[in-house]
Parts: sequence; structure tokens; C-alpha cells
Amino acid sequence: MPESYGLMADDGSMDYSVHEAWNEATSVHLVVILVSFALFMYAKRNKRKIMRIFSVPSSAETLSEPNFYDTMSKIRLKQQLEMYAISRKHDYQQPQNQADSVQLSLE
Repeated sequence: MPESYGLMADDGSMDYSVHEAWNEATSVHLVVILVSFALFMYAKRNKRKIMRIFSVPSSAETLSEPNFYDTMSKIRLKQQLEMYAISRKHDYQQPQNQADSVQLSLE
């Protein structure tokens, strides 16, 4: 007798392993479908709450935290302004008609 692919055992009784496997697979699929449907309904009801999680923060929230590079550029600008003020102060203290001279001696 050719093989019956798991429907009949050697002693003539029915082999239910295929049916059990089919029932297990369909029950797993049913659970997956029900969970997916429940998640879909939850997402539909709580759409705003979920979108708030994935949305980009508004500009008001980003202004509360200073950006590192903005802070560094402000510090650098402040340093440049201070150096400019010092150089202008130095220029006004020296008379304009005197030329700076440097004397070098060779030994």
C-alpha cells in the first residue's frame, strides 16, 4: 500500500498529528489576527497620543535647550568683539603720527 502521508498509521488507526498541527497553526494565526485587530482599534482610538510620540518636537521645546554650536559661536563672537575693543583702545592711546619701529641687533 502506498504511503498515505500521515493519515493512516501502520496499524490502521487514524494519525491525527497532521490535524493537530493544522489546528495549532490555525489557532496561532487566529491569535495573531485578533491581536493585530486589537492593536489597529487601539491605534485608531489613540491616534493623537501615538502621533505625539513620533512627531518632531516644536521649536519652543528646542529653544529651551541651547545648542552646543550656537553657544560656541556666541562665545567666539564675544571674544572677537573684546579683541576688537582692545585693539581700538590701543590705537587711540598711541598718537597716529608715530610709526612703530623695531630695532634688531646682530651679534
